Amino acid sequence: MSDLAKSFAATKFVPPPPASALSEDPESHYVSDSSSASSMSSTGTLRPTTGQTPSGPSITWNDYFTQELYLEHIFDNKSRAKYHVYVTPPDTIKAPLFVLHHGAGSSGMSLALFARELKMLLPDAGIISLEAREHGSVVYDAEGNVNSDLSIDVLSSDMVSMLKLTSAKLGWPELPTMLLVGHSLGGAVVTETAKSGVLGDRVLGYAVLDVVEGSAMDALKSMQSYLSARPKSFPTVDAAIDWHIRSRTLRNLASARASVPPLLMMIPSGVWVWKTDLSRTEAYWENWFSGMSSKFLTAKGAKLLMLAGTDRLDRELMIGQMQGKFQLYVFPTAGHFLQEDLPEKTAEAIAEFFRRNDRNTLVLPPKVSDLIAQGKKV
Repeated sequence: MSDLAKSFAATKFVPPPPASALSEDPESHYVSDSSSASSMSSTGTLRPTTGQTPSGPSITWNDYFTQELYLEHIFDNKSRAKYHVYVTPPDTIKAPLFVLHHGAGSSGMSLALFARELKMLLPDAGIISLEAREHGSVVYDAEGNVNSDLSIDVLSSDMVSMLKLTSAKLGWPELPTMLLVGHSLGGAVVTETAKSGVLGDRVLGYAVLDVVEGSAMDALKSMQSYLSARPKSFPTVDAAIDWHIRSRTLRNLASARASVPPLLMMIPSGVWVWKTDLSRTEAYWENWFSGMSSKFLTAKGAKLLMLAGTDRLDRELMIGQMQGKFQLYVFPTAGHFLQEDLPEKTAEAIAEFFRRNDRNTLVLPPKVSDLIAQGKKV
């Protein structure tokens, strides 16, 4: 059984410090052709630090969502799942549902600040932040062994299952109109789901945050080196938060205080280690991103790509952009975790993307037959 599965019910959560008044990057977001340095290389640059992260009242999931659900399900083959999601239901039956999926090694809380900002911009909207297996959700086979299959089609199927189980749990008459939002690996998952068409016309569109096939495949070559260089453990949660900021893995202290603690678990020796062993996922890395650009461009629905630099665009996407097949936002001041570094600006872009494509607000021109019937000239 994996370390995550063992700790799933037993791990004690040590609350992180509070969100501070630390300001986000002041630069405004814009659509741009400027590029930025690779987020992979930026993680090796340590900022000077006092060695101390301020402490205070805890930050928990209910600072950002209204419900935390554990969704248990038994499949036809007798395997079973215990899915974990954070939810803020839509206020009305016609309101949209934003479906958020985190990246590899992250958790549903990596989109927490972004979710709060999005809710302020679209008060009626619902938000659900999913956690993948080995990242907060656990799936067991018929013999009770942990199923650690992280293939892209499996993760997509898990995502659909979590949506349907949440809908049943909360008594929704049907799935709302949805906009899928995925960061890094999550971007590959939402793209796969959109391409599969399994959710039908309930998917209005999908947004992918800082991942494209070309740069992702290139980055995989150095991923093991990066993983071997990062700390294996931390003496405290505060130390882990401090490392994420000093290494520039994250550039927003308020977000780090919310998103870092769920990545860790305490072991008997008293130190904190990563819940998800990313090195063990190497067998799936190419599977996650291979063919992603084509899927992104050809799946049904409105398309949004948000990047921390245009150097991440591969050739296929460059051609697609010139053909107007998707909307592009670039945040050159953000790192790879752009939804954490700039949650307000990311939410503004997603809200604008939704409004632009919202079927309920689209005004179609009158039919010629109706104009003729009204005696008007056409």
